[in-house]
Amino acid sequence: MASETSGEGGSGAGPGRAPGSGPTDGGSVRVDAWIWSVRLAKTRSAGATACKGGHVRVNGERVKPAYGVHVGDEVRVRQAGGRERIVVVKRLIRKRVGAPVAVECYVDNSPPPPPREAVAPAGIRDRGTGRPTKRDRREMERLRGAEG
Repeated sequence: MASETSGEGGSGAGPGRAPGSGPTDGGSVRVDAWIWSVRLAKTRSAGATACKGGHVRVNGERVKPAYGVHVGDEVRVRQAGGRERIVVVKRLIRKRVGAPVAVECYVDNSPPPPPREAVAPAGIRDRGTGRPTKRDRREMERLRGAEG
């Protein structure tokens, strides 16, 4: 009994592992908990919502929040703004950790984000020009339609 309560808070983390990292090889962790713990989602409920909405794929197939992710799986998460993150699971963790530790838990194969100057600003108007006219609004809609 004494050996169970001693150590690092009962997390079972040995030297070189993050506290609360859970299983190493051969185990599985819920996909919603994993994308939250490696900071691909802000909250665990946001991770679950993304799974329910079909924004999370593991090895090419849509998954539910309780799907078990394993080491070596490819996880694709579509984030706000249309950006897709493609990561390969390197280590399984259950608890949210700091950003430097979280980066060590996956290999990021995501395409680089587009440069900021390539993204056209949407409807920037000069200060003091007032509300857009119907003609201005139609021009802005035409420009937005040409982009998408």
